[in-house]
Amino acid sequence: MRRATLSDPPLFAVHERGRGRITLVADTGAVAHVFVLEEDIVRLLMLPDGKVKGPPSWAIAPGAEDIEEPGRDRMSVEGFACPDFAVEEDRGTLTIETKRIRLEIRLHGLHCRWLQRAGGEWVRMAEDRPTQAYDFGWFDGRVHHYLARHPGERFYGLGERAGPMNRAGNSFRLTNLDPMGYDAETSDPLYKSIPYVLAVDGDNRAHGEFYDTMADVAFDFGREHDNYHGPYRHMVAESGDLDLTMIAGPDALSVTKRFTWMTGRPALMPRYAIGYSGSTMTYTDAPDAQAQMATFIAKLEEHDIGCSSFHLSSGYTSIGGKRYVFNWNRDKFPDPAAFIKSYADAGIELVPNIKPALLRDHPQYATLDEQGLFVADDDGRTVEGQFWDELGGFVDFTNPDAATWWRGQVKSALLDHGIRATWNDNNEYGVWDRHARFAFWGDPRPAAEARPLMPLLMSRASRAAQIAHDPERRPYVVTRSAMAGSHRYAQTWSGDNRTDWKTIRYNAKMGLGLALSGVSNSGHDVGGFAGRKPEPELFLRWVQAGILMPRFSIHSWNDDRSVNEPWMYPELLPAIRRLMALRQTLTPYLYDLLWRYHHDYEPVVRPLWLDFPDDPRAWIDGDEHLLGRDLLVPLVCEPGATTRMVRPPAGADWIDLWTGRHCPGGETVELDAVPDGPPPLLARIGSAIPIDLASGGFRPGPFRRGLWLFPPRGEGRFAWSFYEDQGEHGPHDIWAGECACTVGEVRLTVECQGPGSFGDNRLIVLLPKGDEREVIINNRQVERAQIDDRHAWVVSL
Repeated sequence: MRRATLSDPPLFAVHERGRGRITLVADTGAVAHVFVLEEDIVRLLMLPDGKVKGPPSWAIAPGAEDIEEPGRDRMSVEGFACPDFAVEEDRGTLTIETKRIRLEIRLHGLHCRWLQRAGGEWVRMAEDRPTQAYDFGWFDGRVHHYLARHPGERFYGLGERAGPMNRAGNSFRLTNLDPMGYDAETSDPLYKSIPYVLAVDGDNRAHGEFYDTMADVAFDFGREHDNYHGPYRHMVAESGDLDLTMIAGPDALSVTKRFTWMTGRPALMPRYAIGYSGSTMTYTDAPDAQAQMATFIAKLEEHDIGCSSFHLSSGYTSIGGKRYVFNWNRDKFPDPAAFIKSYADAGIELVPNIKPALLRDHPQYATLDEQGLFVADDDGRTVEGQFWDELGGFVDFTNPDAATWWRGQVKSALLDHGIRATWNDNNEYGVWDRHARFAFWGDPRPAAEARPLMPLLMSRASRAAQIAHDPERRPYVVTRSAMAGSHRYAQTWSGDNRTDWKTIRYNAKMGLGLALSGVSNSGHDVGGFAGRKPEPELFLRWVQAGILMPRFSIHSWNDDRSVNEPWMYPELLPAIRRLMALRQTLTPYLYDLLWRYHHDYEPVVRPLWLDFPDDPRAWIDGDEHLLGRDLLVPLVCEPGATTRMVRPPAGADWIDLWTGRHCPGGETVELDAVPDGPPPLLARIGSAIPIDLASGGFRPGPFRRGLWLFPPRGEGRFAWSFYEDQGEHGPHDIWAGECACTVGEVRLTVECQGPGSFGDNRLIVLLPKGDEREVIINNRQVERAQIDDRHAWVVSL
């Protein structure tokens, strides 16, 4: 076979066609497999040497909750519909077409042009750069893909990235690092590696591009220029294969849901994972840690603040100031079982920190070293990496014996004591030795080929231990580092952020980037983890933002070793208490959103343009976003603000949650934003959100099911529904109905579909402030009540 040259690139021809696949073979020995997976999903696996080099996939799991070891074979089409497709060859171009997507391949050089159907016609999605789009031997042996850039294109996704949401004009490295105290506007790389791009053209048509690689990856979206190639963008992976999946839109929301589905069903966490989670490094680093932890409960009770979990920092494992995973420091915690019970009695679940590396003097290091359970080299010798205060060995989760050891330690050190959750931290796997190998279930591979896989497998093993220990309860797993597909196992957060006003702004964009990349169950360290102690106004604004994210944890390791706590500023306590109560009120809404994410792949936090793509100003990279479809969250990211100018997107009308003021879509309004008041919030008119009207605080009252209606002022009709269960495995209910209103009345139908498994059979219906209309439910007059300054109606089914 000949060698490809720039003047004479490979010439491909159709070799065979099978279910969901057509294979092209070149005169150089290169092979290109085109997989037609769905009407809107087509995948290209390009192999310059004719064979698969990279490891199996751990990202692709269409609609599945897990992947079997050792991963998904790169040639598998399992889980996909593989519809019929048309193939036509004409004048050196091969066209592959479904109802939704078309791929045109110029066979001499494998130049690809991707199109999607929009408005009854085929429009361009993306196309390869005309010159040297792939590496057929003339580059450096890495995986290269160059695409043409076109005016007006924008690029989103890549998971958790610093800076603006639109990646155009910037470049990024995707490798998992531990950048404590990072700058949320500029730092790169960060903790997670998700090589997925949501591309949007100048007419706001969207499509998805996923490079299924676990190697280190660099993306450039036009920062690099080369006069000889025209405008281009590119992806370069350090190893593996070019494995590219294209998802047709043309709307960004359907693409986002489709990518989430393709990478697996999101885990549904227990209900307690939504509440406030306390945490700080300071408590467990103290010599009297168990007493410090008891003080936290006493302060919650003193200040009447509810808390459903506590992220237990790694100081509980320390020996002489160092961290030793699965080791209880009995000087700090003389009686772990009693300590855990004290938190359980207070209604607080512990989420203990666990780390995947064992320092050299860890009590179990020698045993794991001898048994070969660490990441090792070709000769079986442990390859150490820098970890906290010294070198350590990293548990190799691709070794079944190591994963078994891990699950056993989670059980014996944590679950058997009454703990039922795990916080998988410091799992970026900084193993940079080029001799390092992962066992990969008996087929060793360079660690550099699959470093992001380790945090996924760590989360998977921790989750499996919880399920095996108590299959009747949902597991709760948190991970800091992640890759595509990690949402099948764990919740995440944006890591060890820095205390700064701009961090509120750019952490929010990180959360949106994650949601667009399939990872919606996320949050941020409220108050800032590293750096200075937050001043009162900054802390208050951070809490306002934090209560409106799926994960809400106040966590810190301040330079002065002070602790970020709800009561850290006595003058703020009334406002903080109200915010905590608001979080509890919104818990049913957040739970419903996380269920929709699990069940229907709906993103939880959303940029305005995801639901309003036809509004040009919704695409502006501002400081507001949607929580679900129906709440608009305008963040306050600047000191001294008392009002907030907001332009809700055109295409819907909105209402101020706190005043009842109507706000037409597309018109700028000024909302109250005094620091000690409620956070600015708008609700979409024609929506209803489930709420909990129980009294808040340390010992919240019994659940009181509420439905907050936001009906049009005049004629209008809309449907609503929400999901409920006990927060664990078991039966569930769907409450659903329709609302039809006129100028004088609001008529509501209500039905509970299910066994009535949660709470009682009552529903309390609220209207916005100032709405005096009569409410008729299921064609009958119902009991009228008063909730704060709002009218309410109570119906029993």
